[in-house]
Amino acid sequence: MITTRKVVLLGFIAAAVVALGFADLTGRHTDPSVLLARMADGLLHPDFSIWPQLLNGTMLTAAFAVCGVFFGAGFGLLLAPLYHIRAVRTFCIAIRAIHELFWALLLLNITGLSPTTGVLAIGIPYTGIFAKVFSEYLDEASRAPEAALPRNVGQITRLLWARLPQCAAPMRNYTLYRLECGIRSSAVLGFIGLPTLGYLLETYFKQAHYDQAFVVLAVFLLLIIPVRRWMKWRLAPVYLLASLAVLFAQKTPPMGSGMFARFLHDIVPAPIRTGADWGGWLEKVFINQAWPGAIDTVVLSQIALTGAALIAFFAFPAIVPRVAGRFGAMIGHLGLVLCRSLPEYMLAFVLLQFFGPSMLPAILALALHNGAIIAHLLGRQATSLALRPDAPKGLTLWGWELVPRLSANFWALCLYRWEIIVRESAIMGILGIGTLGFYIQKNVQELRLDRVVALLAVSFLLTMAIDQLSRRLRASMRVGTQLHIEGSRGNARR
Repeated sequence: MITTRKVVLLGFIAAAVVALGFADLTGRHTDPSVLLARMADGLLHPDFSIWPQLLNGTMLTAAFAVCGVFFGAGFGLLLAPLYHIRAVRTFCIAIRAIHELFWALLLLNITGLSPTTGVLAIGIPYTGIFAKVFSEYLDEASRAPEAALPRNVGQITRLLWARLPQCAAPMRNYTLYRLECGIRSSAVLGFIGLPTLGYLLETYFKQAHYDQAFVVLAVFLLLIIPVRRWMKWRLAPVYLLASLAVLFAQKTPPMGSGMFARFLHDIVPAPIRTGADWGGWLEKVFINQAWPGAIDTVVLSQIALTGAALIAFFAFPAIVPRVAGRFGAMIGHLGLVLCRSLPEYMLAFVLLQFFGPSMLPAILALALHNGAIIAHLLGRQATSLALRPDAPKGLTLWGWELVPRLSANFWALCLYRWEIIVRESAIMGILGIGTLGFYIQKNVQELRLDRVVALLAVSFLLTMAIDQLSRRLRASMRVGTQLHIEGSRGNARR
């Protein structure tokens, strides 16, 4: 087992070194010192005159998240008991492997910049995620209560009265975590035109109104960080009804009739629709776009995963009081909360203003966000470990006690985040980086939806390949069962 872990570690280091050779890290802003000074001035002199736009953007961000998450949770709960059926499981895997932004880009061609687009872009992939997680909870439920029911009772009754009550608490906890993710996703949807806080952030940054941009960023953090305090389950129906009212009140331009039929027509490959040459179409899609896009996606994700692992390894003791002290743990916890609360895409957009167009902003954003998540979970586990009465403190405790005992959990978390980092790396192309998202957005703008679907299929296959490789590595290293990632005990999956 130790030998296997060493081989995997060396393999990841070698892959990161090779990836660095292919990475584009040369982007530079024209004058970063002047930009930094202007941003600092905007941070010190915030402009709160934009409060009407802020109020509307905040309400829409929360409304999209609430409706999208409840949509996903409801349909996921319906599919969870059927998840063992291959067709259902394959369907759920397919819809959750495509990022929310990609779903939004597709739906824009059917429903336009409407509330429906935002809700479905979050709700569709979340349905697949909820179905998987809820099915695991149902499978883990004790069978003892079913023994008290009559033998002729049907499966639905057994599910509702014996298994579901046992899973209610962890399902609520996981749904609450998903709401945090939904708020991040909702904000990011603003970067493709939906009027959430992300739209305001992009607008003010591009206009160099940093005094207003940092106000938007602060409001977003004030919305997402205390979500577990303002989201009370007894108020959930009120939040849902209020969110629906906010979305129904939005006025959106009509898309015209026949959009869905046109969408179905346009996603058919051009050689079938128009009789174009198959060779030329395949070369343009898979050789000129999918191949370089997949390479850059893998390169970006590999470097980001390595960075996240390094950040987590050195940062997790910062929230352990016996290592960092009580005050130091408070500061460390605040830093990790800020890093993991900001969506990777939003963080990459902000860093892009500093470093210019290259892979560097995306690498830093992915590494910081995912490293903070892993460090937070490891730190919580380290704090709850039973230690000897004579156990040391400080860095000695970290290096000689915590690291060896948490090594399996560390590997499990890193390998779990790998698939997620690949998905996020793909969408970074919308910022101008040459990953799959760059070519997907380009074809959306050119209304070449057949190419979009083909590239989304490549993104799906790449994500699934990484997921399968991650599962095999966890099994060979015997770390797959060391930590329950999903739900109330972990909450590491996105």
